[in-house]
Amino acid sequence: MSRWTHETRLQAVDAILSSAPVVPVLRVDRLEDAVPLARALVEGGLPVLEVTLRTEVAFAAIEQMARDVPEAIVGAGTVLRAVDLAAVVNAGAAFAIAPGATEALYTAADDATIPFIPAIATASELMRGLDAGHGRFKFFPAESSGGIGALKSFSGPFAQVKFCPTGGIDAAKAPDYLALPNVITVGGSWMVPNDAIARRDWAAIAALAKESAQLRR
Repeated sequence: MSRWTHETRLQAVDAILSSAPVVPVLRVDRLEDAVPLARALVEGGLPVLEVTLRTEVAFAAIEQMARDVPEAIVGAGTVLRAVDLAAVVNAGAAFAIAPGATEALYTAADDATIPFIPAIATASELMRGLDAGHGRFKFFPAESSGGIGALKSFSGPFAQVKFCPTGGIDAAKAPDYLALPNVITVGGSWMVPNDAIARRDWAAIAALAKESAQLRR
């Protein structure tokens, strides 16, 4: 039997995603950057962090961020397999996000101790997620999957569902997404430009995070 009910899952995800209008999507290549990067984003008002599992240091980065920056809500992105979900729990992640969903992931999510946020791009994928007991989804890749128009269309037959659109969204596009009633927050990486990370300009990243935290109209 699942440790989650539909309501407890909604409550857990909403508590996380409603903490900020933007979720920074992070690729951490150097472990020594993890903690100062997290601190800069939290300082700027973006405490919910998605650390993608795309680098060799991703799990260690999650562990260090969660341990050393307690104000941050550190989650894992690019969770592709059930074994990834188990591993990010062990690393101390507060939530997990996938770029899609599989039957194996939905099954693993039922017993996971942290909330899992699947991604959808179509109505059929959304209906499968609803059948699995989920009501909050990453909409990915947002811009190339219909963007704002698609989310508006989903709001009719799926009025109870809310989203975190991610993919192709920048500071200019984010406010229009955030204005939609079925959008809780948006994901993006514009506040963590590669050049700023390369030169470890944490003040610049904190300033961009502060601007991003004010994008909801």
